[in-house]
Amino acid sequence: MASSSKTNSFFIVLATLVASSLLFAQTTDAAGYSRAVRRVPVFRPSQWSLAHATFYGDETASATMGGACGYGNLFQNGYGTNTAALSTTLFNNGYSCGACFQIKCVNSPHCYSSYGSTPSITVTATNICPPNWSQDSNNGGWCNPPRSHFDMSKPAFMRIAEWKAGIIPVMFRRVPCAPKGGIRFQFQGNGYWLLVYVMNVAGGGDIAQMWVKGSKTGWISMSHNWGASYQAFSSLGGQSLSFRVQSYSTKEIVYALNVAPSNWNTGSTYKSNVNFH
Repeated sequence: MASSSKTNSFFIVLATLVASSLLFAQTTDAAGYSRAVRRVPVFRPSQWSLAHATFYGDETASATMGGACGYGNLFQNGYGTNTAALSTTLFNNGYSCGACFQIKCVNSPHCYSSYGSTPSITVTATNICPPNWSQDSNNGGWCNPPRSHFDMSKPAFMRIAEWKAGIIPVMFRRVPCAPKGGIRFQFQGNGYWLLVYVMNVAGGGDIAQMWVKGSKTGWISMSHNWGASYQAFSSLGGQSLSFRVQSYSTKEIVYALNVAPSNWNTGSTYKSNVNFH
């Protein structure tokens, strides 16, 4: 029994040391002293993968406004025309909203080229391209599972290929999002139901989970509504609000404290000074 207890203790200590090595790194300060610094998860580009791309709407990109992610007016909210709707395989039930993808046209006579290289564009996922089961997946049903497909805004598509191509093969990869400023929170709902759209997210651009804290409450877990929105069924009126937000890709957590004042209103957007890496 004593031997078994010592063995268990050894593995507990070993597991603790391994966990600590993952969470902390050693560095040396200006005075030459070694100290532990907490590691910050950083989103890194993924490997390149093959997909196809089409476009929707016209040169004004007005057809891309709104969208399943809930970003509303993409111009006013900082997304512009470099956006795309994702096939359901990539959309991941809305957890890919806000993710950034680098896309380049390949193996098509309609691809643009510059000095022998193919230009690329980085787009943000703002919408879903739903399946079209009345069409064959290789003939019109481009967004049918399990296809990876980007239905881009026309201005974005025209940055990498001639629009008359209609559909092109592309290579894509996830890349870090680098918006200016902190995470923004747009409020909807009522006095007993707070619905929050999360925008301007850096790093992986995606959200896994959120919590809200009123000045008179503890942390309240919010449920995923759809797209980039999270909800709490709580009476939070008359309280200043803080948010705890977790990245879907890196699991990093940031705290946006006292983002909204006690007289906050639905229909308003509140800016924080924190973001992911």
